[in-house]
This record gives sequence, structure tokens and C-alpha cells, in this order.
Amino acid sequence: MNHRGGSVLHEYLGGTVEGLKGFPQGVGGIADHVHLLVGLKATHCLADFMRELKKASSAWVHDEIGMQPFAWQEGYAAFTVSPSARPEVQSYIARQEVHHRNRTFREELVEMLEKARVEYDPRYLD
Repeated sequence: MNHRGGSVLHEYLGGTVEGLKGFPQGVGGIADHVHLLVGLKATHCLADFMRELKKASSAWVHDEIGMQPFAWQEGYAAFTVSPSARPEVQSYIARQEVHHRNRTFREELVEMLEKARVEYDPRYLD
């Protein structure tokens, strides 16, 4: 997806988060992935929220952007963020294009998983 398509998708994702009764606090990314900083209520189920977000946005990309082959990856990574860390995460999301000049999405994900001390199987990262 080109830069224009990406920014329009990011706007759509923020609106969809609101439609799902979440609180969008940051949306950004590059062609091969997106980052979302979202506030969810205690009554939200993360898996259900992500399924509905992916479903709605896939349909939107197919219908409005006309990109029929578009599909989200099967899984997702989710991390909790303390209120005091939100500004740093918002800045990180806003700097994705610059950030990814030097490293791949996979390298970024491995760093996040290791920083959060999450055990993972490398076979599921590609």
C-alpha cells in the first residue's frame, strides 16, 4: 500500500476502533505492518476486538481502495502500556517510516518480545 493509502487506512482504523468502543491513541505504520495504541474497556475481549477490526478494515480496503489481494496476517502482537509510557509509544508509532529505514518488522517484533520478556517460537514470526 502506498503512503497515501496507508494514511487513509490509518484514519479508517482509528474510526473503526472508536466504532468498536475503543479509544484510539495512536495509529501508524508502513507498507507491511501497522501499530495501534488503543485503550480498551475491561469488558473488551482482545481477540474479538482484533477479529472485528481486521474484518472491517479488510472489507474497506477491498471496497474503497480496490486492493483485492489485501489480507491481514493471521495473528497479532499485543502489549499492555502504562499511562506514563503512552507519550513514548505515540512518538514511536509516529516515527515508523524513519524507524524502518534501519530494521525490518521481524527485527522490531523480536526486540519488543525480548524487551517484554515474552517467550516466543521464531517459527511463528514469519
